Amino acid sequence: MRLLPVFAAAVLLVGSPGCTFVHMAPGASKVKVLAAAPTGCVKRGEVEVSVKDRLGPYERSESQVRDELETLARNEAPGLSADSISSLTRPNDGEQRWAMWHCGS
Repeated sequence: MRLLPVFAAAVLLVGSPGCTFVHMAPGASKVKVLAAAPTGCVKRGEVEVSVKDRLGPYERSESQVRDELETLARNEAPGLSADSISSLTRPNDGEQRWAMWHCGS
């Protein structure tokens, strides 16, 4: 019977729509997310970010995984002197590749 409270807590943790495992780093909130590669900007590099898209047998929300991948990419941008990012690939199995850009904004 002790497993029931642990199982219930795990289901609540996984199923909670407001629960996120990734938090915005200082300076990352100023990084712009672009729909496509920009013109007139300097490419500062590329990063690949990843999060858990499954917790045991439970698949995490696709939108939550996508949001967390974007947040991780934004967190990386200030370290590369980038102020904008654009995705290079679609999210796949909790991984995504991003381009880092300095657009001077």
